[in-house]
Amino acid sequence: MEIVNISLKGFRNLEEIQLEPVRGMNIFYGLNAQGKTNFLESLYFCATGRSMRMKIDNQLIGFQKEESHLQVKVKGNFSENRIDVHLKKDEKKGIAVNGLYIRKLGDLFGTLYTVIFSPDDLGLVKEGPTQRRRFLDMELCQLDKVYYYNLQQYYKILKQRNHLLKQIQKKPELKETLFLWDQQLVTYGKGIMTAREVFLSRLDQISHKKMEDLTGGVDSLKTIYKPNCHKNMLAEKMEKSISKDIILGSTQYGPHKDDIIFLIDDKEVKTFGSQGQQRSTALATKLAQIDLIQEETGEDPVLLLDDVFSELDETRQQFLMNSISSFQSFITCTGIEDAMKTSVNNQNLFHVVKGNIIPQK
Repeated sequence: MEIVNISLKGFRNLEEIQLEPVRGMNIFYGLNAQGKTNFLESLYFCATGRSMRMKIDNQLIGFQKEESHLQVKVKGNFSENRIDVHLKKDEKKGIAVNGLYIRKLGDLFGTLYTVIFSPDDLGLVKEGPTQRRRFLDMELCQLDKVYYYNLQQYYKILKQRNHLLKQIQKKPELKETLFLWDQQLVTYGKGIMTAREVFLSRLDQISHKKMEDLTGGVDSLKTIYKPNCHKNMLAEKMEKSISKDIILGSTQYGPHKDDIIFLIDDKEVKTFGSQGQQRSTALATKLAQIDLIQEETGEDPVLLLDDVFSELDETRQQFLMNSISSFQSFITCTGIEDAMKTSVNNQNLFHVVKGNIIPQK
């Protein structure tokens, strides 16, 4: 899969952009705050319908601008598609595929597969479970429309249940209606947990091999799914925790509390791993994403690399470049020196200055 044409207008600080990227590496260099990450974010938004940094879509519209338009044309092994995104202040975003407006984000997933690498990837290992669940959800939503539907329904019901729990604190008689939400929550929750279990089992096998290759067999990586409770015990756990749920006004059991554990040589990387091991774990996990997308879809994902070389030593840089050489990639870096390390020829080199993207001849 590759992006063959990009058209942007009014997105963040970017000026009107028209680009025809190459199949291989497309490298964007420039000083900080010039628009490099904004450019990658526009591609990520076209693939997922979401920002990788902002929760409010209106914040993606350029300063003193009323609207933003994004368009990418994508060529895959099995189809060619055009994605159009229209952002307008105080209005719901509009997304169309091949000129047909889509009503659900689930209909967008799969049009453009992406894997993003950034300095924030280290948070996948070091930070709390929220970031790891987000990683799980975004990857699975790209691959599985049923998962996306189950996830949407689960969080909708969870929000309603938590609201009811707070109401019960004032009106105890409402407790009798909890079972209506609990049955649905268990049904969708078990579907989510099953999908996560299968996904992480496959991810574990691939990332284990990536880590072996990266470290020359020195470190052995294990990725373990840590559900909040076993899926077959979810109904029982929820029933037993009702009194506590009412006191706290929130649901204590379910996939919204799940986590992932990374182990190297049976020791948790988050707590006992060195900085280098933590970086290797994050890198092996992200590279495993690529293989999973290929296996599941028969398509190569488009890779977005945001200033990752500044975070990796020379060994990891070289391993990453060797791993992605056959894919279309969009790479940002600060200086021309960093750009020339990876640029095979100047056809794929772009200078980013004050929101302008200038091809280098």
